[in-house]
Amino acid sequence: MTATWDPTLYLRHEDDRSRPYFDLLARIRLEPRTIVDLGCGPGHLTAVLRDRWPDASIVGVDSSPEMIADAQARGDAEYVLADVAEWSPDGPVDLIISNALFQWVPDDLRVVSRLADHVSRGGAFAVQVPNNGDAPSHRLLHEVSSRPPYAEHTEGLHDRRGRGPHDYLELFTEKGWSVDAWETTYLHVLEGDDPVFSWISGTGARPILQALPDGLREEFVADYKAALRLAYPQRPWGTVLPFARTFAVASPVA
Repeated sequence: MTATWDPTLYLRHEDDRSRPYFDLLARIRLEPRTIVDLGCGPGHLTAVLRDRWPDASIVGVDSSPEMIADAQARGDAEYVLADVAEWSPDGPVDLIISNALFQWVPDDLRVVSRLADHVSRGGAFAVQVPNNGDAPSHRLLHEVSSRPPYAEHTEGLHDRRGRGPHDYLELFTEKGWSVDAWETTYLHVLEGDDPVFSWISGTGARPILQALPDGLREEFVADYKAALRLAYPQRPWGTVLPFARTFAVASPVA
């Protein structure tokens, strides 16, 4: 099953979701003429690339028709509907950047390595992925959806996603590249009722939510929300969602 994506739902927590992208950009030390934004989503962050490098040629790539449609309406770059597992740029690229994409890509390190071969000398590959597969939000998602009556609909949707910084350090150093790799845990303070469900329903929970039939989905949501409330208690000033993310900025050694 392939999940469909809702740009409006995804952007519900836009400020918190966008911060890792800016932290990744802060470690890029070059002036690229050509840029590829892998997993560009609705293009709201590709626009940030345009603001920083107004004269660069920028291509955004995403496999979601809904996301690409929103991105194309922005007009900040050329946008391509494609699966990054199969897609390749037409020529050398100065900067390939990817934000929260490769946790969804099967055999992700092989795909990253292949795409990195298209980075020009003096260029960079910058990547960020979640590394919170052991967090209560994800553990509970899979625990609850693995129980009857949900389990028969969610089989095969329980793979652990994400990478640690050592994975990228080893990948790029084995290619002979210089690597800046690190991990950051953000403490997102979310507002409203059931905010952790609101967050994850736009991303990590979508495949499971869409796999469940009407009626059963609502039952699962009620069970999952109840579990999340215990794991992430609401405080008078908000609900804290710790979120670990992995970053790497790598460059071919001249």
